[in-house]
Amino acid sequence: MKIVVIGGGAGGSSFAARMRRLDNQAEITILEKTNETSIASCGLPYFIGNVISERSAMQVASPAFLKQLFDIDVRLNTGVAQINPNEKTVITENAEVIPYDKLVLALGAKPFVPHVEGMDLLPCFSVKMLQDADQIKAFISEKKPQKAVVIGGGFIGVEVAENLRHLGLQTALIEQAGQVLMPLDGDMVAQIHTKMRQNGIRLYLNNGVQKISQEGVVLMSGQVVPADMVIWAIGVRPETKIAGKAGIQVNERGFIVTNEYMQTNLPDIYACGDSVSVIDFVSKQQTAIALAGPANRQGRLIADHIADNHPYPYTGTQGTGIVKVFDLTAAFTGNNEKQLERNKTAYEKMLIMGSSHAGYYPNAEALTLKVLYDNKTGKILGAQCIGREGVDKRIDVIATIMRLGGTVADLRDAELCYAPPYSGAKDPINLIGMAIENVRQGLVKPYFGLDFENMVVVDVRPPQVYAQEHIAGAINIPAGQIRSRLNELPKDKTIMVHCFKGYTSYVVARILMQNGFKHVLSYAGGWNFYKSLVTDEKKE
Repeated sequence: MKIVVIGGGAGGSSFAARMRRLDNQAEITILEKTNETSIASCGLPYFIGNVISERSAMQVASPAFLKQLFDIDVRLNTGVAQINPNEKTVITENAEVIPYDKLVLALGAKPFVPHVEGMDLLPCFSVKMLQDADQIKAFISEKKPQKAVVIGGGFIGVEVAENLRHLGLQTALIEQAGQVLMPLDGDMVAQIHTKMRQNGIRLYLNNGVQKISQEGVVLMSGQVVPADMVIWAIGVRPETKIAGKAGIQVNERGFIVTNEYMQTNLPDIYACGDSVSVIDFVSKQQTAIALAGPANRQGRLIADHIADNHPYPYTGTQGTGIVKVFDLTAAFTGNNEKQLERNKTAYEKMLIMGSSHAGYYPNAEALTLKVLYDNKTGKILGAQCIGREGVDKRIDVIATIMRLGGTVADLRDAELCYAPPYSGAKDPINLIGMAIENVRQGLVKPYFGLDFENMVVVDVRPPQVYAQEHIAGAINIPAGQIRSRLNELPKDKTIMVHCFKGYTSYVVARILMQNGFKHVLSYAGGWNFYKSLVTDEKKE
């Protein structure tokens, strides 16, 4: 059997290696139009910042390695000009005709760089390939730029901006949306904005690029952001033109459409990776999510299908991801509020301020955990977490429970590792499950906003803390005094209670509700979460 793979990235290489393990006789050829294959592209920002110092570390599997261990013929600098599905051949750009029995498209995506006026006036770069990182590193080393501007606030943009700061460059980041890291909700990303600003990154949000001048990047607002170099990181576009020309079905956004076995509409042609449309695991709608993990799994799935080795379907992409922003980590899975609203999906949310491990054990770090869920069924729709430690394991647990069809009750009941250096007896996973069940049982109503009009705000923190800083108009009744001072609060108005993190306010809310107060709210996340929102809002 002759198998041709177009594209040597995560999906294509993963397929080829798995296919060889299943079939030692197949002829497997990878056609890669660049001079790179199996590059750790997610590590490129850290290579630029010299966090990863060895260039060789960026090569996951060299063509020589793939040939020696797997007998895979990797042809670099070999672009494909045409696919002929009727003849079952591909024609390379140098006119070589290569026959196939099975064809796997791992075409990937390329950075989108719009044409704006003045692009030739400043050095402009993008970050997709190892050679891109080489060019950026060489420019910084040789030209010694002082000011860098990153355009785009996605994963790559944020990571590149951080690493440019590590190199000592004055760095600005421009994002047309109102926030960076769009998979996060605005209330969660506030901590990321603050962290970036604290580390010297100037954020220009809600602002697009008008043009580039010799002085820098001119924004739609008219501001000029000084720059010696510009890095574009506003997203990628699928490279599927040759697929469309061959009659392979692509959607309106240019992504290849496949079935659950990653088969295209044409016989014996499969597709995987960043160039394919996938099913969103939560909404069950078509989407496109460029992540290395799903691409690798899709490649493996295709190999099992071709080899008839217990073939199994692809069950959708959750969009589980994680990003480092200086000493903070942000992770997420499933849908966020924007996606749920766009899909007209009813949802509720809960947010807690937890700790990475037992609070009485030294060096516990705060973390913020948010879960979106269906109030009727308890289905988990998405989750986000931000903190310095333990963020990844909380989102990994929730992502796994989601994948297995679990509900918020399973968060409450999850039996997780406990020892003081690693967690509390009630892990944040358990705590947020309990908090959600309290809401579903009608024991408390959470509040998340910044609008306190027509509310009586009750600050139940100690008086000395209240005196330092508090919500304008809030009255201070320490939690321990609430039972003896109930007569100070009106029963005909909404009472909004807040504490440090949200637990004590829940306890006070229960006291009020059981003493005849009908309209009681507890501020989710407490003062600590409120402060993160206000700090970010004041910067905008």
